[in-house]
Amino acid sequence: MSHANAALTPRARLRLARLIVETGWTHTAAAKMFMVSPRTAAKWAQRYRHEGPAGMVDRSSRPRTSPTKTDPATVRRIVRLRWRQRLGPVQIAAHAGVPASTVHAVLVRCGISRLSYIDRVTGEPLRRYEHPHPGALIHVDVTKFANIPDGGGHRFTTRQQGFRNARATAHRTGQRGQHYRPRIGTAHVHTVIDDHTRIAYAEIH
Repeated sequence: MSHANAALTPRARLRLARLIVETGWTHTAAAKMFMVSPRTAAKWAQRYRHEGPAGMVDRSSRPRTSPTKTDPATVRRIVRLRWRQRLGPVQIAAHAGVPASTVHAVLVRCGISRLSYIDRVTGEPLRRYEHPHPGALIHVDVTKFANIPDGGGHRFTTRQQGFRNARATAHRTGQRGQHYRPRIGTAHVHTVIDDHTRIAYAEIH
């Protein structure tokens, strides 16, 4: 797929190449019509001559050879040190004899750049699971919290002010506890998370 700022789409490249190869337009005239450089027009015309319409699609920008690529033995050693000893890039670099930036690139490529991505028991990368469609599995959790009195509790204000706030709240709600002490009640937060979309919903009861 062409990037957002591409001057030519595969269809426009095919039209440009056919104008040059089949109709006989010059590279300059065809390039002016499609608002590209003559060099670009010549490139697509040459590719059309050799490959036909199939040559108009985008190609991978990956180089054919990578002489400086880290060898597989070093990659295995880096991964082994990360799994077994939980070392960071700098410590691994000292053991493997490669730069820390290379170690970090290998860890990112292998998906273990963070220790939180690795299972503590097996040392294997964590595999995120999810059900195939929304609603297939719902996680429900209920957490109990004490209500906060109007004006704030004693942890936010002073103990005396917090007691006065609790007494005022109990007077408003009509709730009293043992020995006629003010009772502000508790709240149960019901949290629901969809396993597929990870959408969360919370409601207080």
